[in-house]
Amino acid sequence: MRIALFLLILYMCFPVDGKTQTNQKESILTKDQLLFLEQLTRDVLEASRIYPGQFISNEFGTNKTGGTLIRPGGRNAYPSFWIRDYAMSLETGFISVAEQKHMLELTASTQCDQAWITKGGSLVPVGSVADHIRIDDGKPIYFPGTYDFENQGTPEFGTLPPFCDQFFFIHMAHYYVAQSRDRKILKKEINGKRLIDRLKAAFHMPPSNVKTHMVYATEKMRGVDFGFRDVQTITGDLSFASILKYRAANELADLLELVQSQEAMQYRKMAEKIKTYLPGIFSDKRGMLLASTGRSAQPDVWATALAVHLSLLEGDAAMSVSKLFVDAYKAGSLSYKGNIRHILTTDDFNENTAWEISLSPKNLYQNGAYWGTPTGWVVNAIKLSDPGAATALAREYIAELIENDFRKGETFGAPYECFNPSGYNQNPVYLTSVACPLVVFRKL
Repeated sequence: MRIALFLLILYMCFPVDGKTQTNQKESILTKDQLLFLEQLTRDVLEASRIYPGQFISNEFGTNKTGGTLIRPGGRNAYPSFWIRDYAMSLETGFISVAEQKHMLELTASTQCDQAWITKGGSLVPVGSVADHIRIDDGKPIYFPGTYDFENQGTPEFGTLPPFCDQFFFIHMAHYYVAQSRDRKILKKEINGKRLIDRLKAAFHMPPSNVKTHMVYATEKMRGVDFGFRDVQTITGDLSFASILKYRAANELADLLELVQSQEAMQYRKMAEKIKTYLPGIFSDKRGMLLASTGRSAQPDVWATALAVHLSLLEGDAAMSVSKLFVDAYKAGSLSYKGNIRHILTTDDFNENTAWEISLSPKNLYQNGAYWGTPTGWVVNAIKLSDPGAATALAREYIAELIENDFRKGETFGAPYECFNPSGYNQNPVYLTSVACPLVVFRKL
């Protein structure tokens, strides 16, 4: 009897087709909804490709980099290769190994090997990875807000390049090696320096606390913590960048083990320390993570949800976040049509701005509009305590995509980068708005 019961359990968990059995009632999305999101993501990704020799416009020219590039979206949005948007879309599985290799090597080849100071007075340290790369001449633009190599780097966008791109560079390499099994690339010299050494240089570029390993910025020496809020001023210890550093530390350790380096354990220990210290440094009384400990030290929905997704917040801490998100969702302060604000409406800095210091007006762009990029992370957190609310939020998100699907014609634009209830929207056919949620919904 026990053997028969064991075999029945084994069959239910590991059926002959290799797929686990799932109760349809527990699914966040229906099969048809997930297939819709997968195909939409494929089509957005195709619209975002710039093939070798493809002409974009008189202003931005032709892709002369020698391989396919993937920009942040289709139509006329962001006509360059942005490292972070591309890296955040990798896990869809829709980007070929050959495409990955080209973009990885292009990113490595434009990494800064000699520190320099821009005309605007900003510093580009050794190890810096580009914010974005031009398609016509392959020149790296290390700072947001411009496509001009000569005039990049002005204080409003930080006196240091954004900190996130260094960690996304490591994620690119980690994913490529896992998919291609091409571990030899780690020892390949690019501009005279092995890729594995470039990854280490990138990891150590962002300023970090020597005890806690948290990334930090000061008023005078500031880098953007994460490019999806590059028009905000955020200082002190930085939670989002530190969360990305945690993942990068573990990924870099994986890669170092492949080249049989004794340094791997050093990075594992850094990741452990970040996980240990992060909640105590950033958690408010409710369990939300603050964006920072200096300027714009506000409860950060995106950072908190990502920390749960990457298991930096677990157990009771994750459950507290989940219940808070459920309450905020039901109260209407978290989302609109399945898209997510950076900050709960109840946590705005004041009546004039969501973030303490922003170049954007309130409720527009990164200062209070609603974004699809973090929806999956938030749904994952909500599901811990209220699967019904998680399902409702996810299906609101899908409904908006179906309603405004860009494939219906030029007057439609979903997935948008962001929008708000007034009718404002920005940048149609935006890749991470579907790629990031898809990656999470598949796992759920």
